Amino acid sequence: MKVIVFYLLLVVSVLADEEGMCDALPQLTDVDATEAFINSDDVAVIGFFEGEESYGYKEFVAAAREVKPILVGLCSNKDVWENYSVTSDTIAIFRKADDAQESLRLSDAKKVDSDGLVRFMKMNDVRYLTEYNQVTAVGLFQSRVKTHVLLFANRGSADYSKLQKRVEAVAPEFSGKFLFVLVNGAVKGNAKSLGYFGLTPRDLPRVGLYDSDLDKKWLMGKGDVTKDSVRLFCQSFLDGELQKTPQAGEPEGKTEL
Repeated sequence: MKVIVFYLLLVVSVLADEEGMCDALPQLTDVDATEAFINSDDVAVIGFFEGEESYGYKEFVAAAREVKPILVGLCSNKDVWENYSVTSDTIAIFRKADDAQESLRLSDAKKVDSDGLVRFMKMNDVRYLTEYNQVTAVGLFQSRVKTHVLLFANRGSADYSKLQKRVEAVAPEFSGKFLFVLVNGAVKGNAKSLGYFGLTPRDLPRVGLYDSDLDKKWLMGKGDVTKDSVRLFCQSFLDGELQKTPQAGEPEGKTEL
């Protein structure tokens, strides 16, 4: 599991729960171990708690069991806290896709329960390629990155996995500029999202781009969805060229005779 395997061998502390079972949450004891943990995946969650008696600690450990495969760790070292601007017991989510640190300070929470913490972690599970659903939609639209590149594809189609991998491979090149979103056209609940781009499941796969600040949308031309074609599509927006073309669903315009 990349760099984290080495550090887990060094710093994992086995915590006994009330039933005598084991919660193998890594104990992050220094800045290097914490950095390695954060960098080992698209999303990492760290509970910064002074100790096991801290408010919300037990609920956090319980929630950690429910959010796999999200990485979850614990840290009680105040020197590490300072490195991440943590001043009191806090749950922090670190994301690469938008270079974000989303923090929940427990002293500000009126109520803490494991179900609520599960929702907090899952809605902020924004990755280089995030599958759209009612939960992840919250984190996607709350992100500071307001331009989304959408891969519309039908789960179960022959090329579904290949398309995912191609788009996911391009996403790190545009970290902090776009959020890449997978919209499964086979889900009835996503029909509205497809319709917004003038698409139906029969039209897929397609790639679109939506900018919430401009409230405008565009579709990449029909054809194979390749890493190069997605890369060029994204760059055309950054260069300002895409904005000169008609939006998705708009007519191309009349040709002067």
